[in-house]
Amino acid sequence: MKLKPKIRSRHGFTIAELLIVMTIILILAGIVLGSMRYAKNKQNNNLAEIQIKLLENAIQEYHSDNGDYPGDEDAGGSTGTGESNMLFRALYYDGFQADDNSMIYLSELDPRHDTHRWLDGTGASTTIIDPWQAEYRYRRGADALNPDYDLWSVGPDGESAGDGEDSKDKDDISNF
Repeated sequence: MKLKPKIRSRHGFTIAELLIVMTIILILAGIVLGSMRYAKNKQNNNLAEIQIKLLENAIQEYHSDNGDYPGDEDAGGSTGTGESNMLFRALYYDGFQADDNSMIYLSELDPRHDTHRWLDGTGASTTIIDPWQAEYRYRRGADALNPDYDLWSVGPDGESAGDGEDSKDKDDISNF
């Protein structure tokens, strides 16, 4: 009697095949996540540039009506910190709250319709924040690099270099 050799059929994958498939999936996921991070960063940069332009236009309109820029002559010092709330009050809140002929210079600062999420806080204590949740910086006077005022976002790293000519990091977005 002659025995027939058994033919083994393969059911499933080998460990090597599974590891290769998992490696390919991880590589593709890394590429997709990297692309998404780049796109999000680009989107935030573009949003910050648009917001700065909107703020600049509102500040210029404020200047046209009042003969001066918002804030004290040395507003913001060399770092420009702490002036975001003053800008909010000058460009939106004072005009919203006043019974006289005060003006709203930037209606996008309305906290009830903050679709761009560039406000933090409530009422008169509201601050204007950039896409990375840091306050916009504003300074005027002797510390400003522009003749009128400086306005900038510290960008994704949340830091500015400091004073004077080199007060801007490479990731800062500014009007100077």
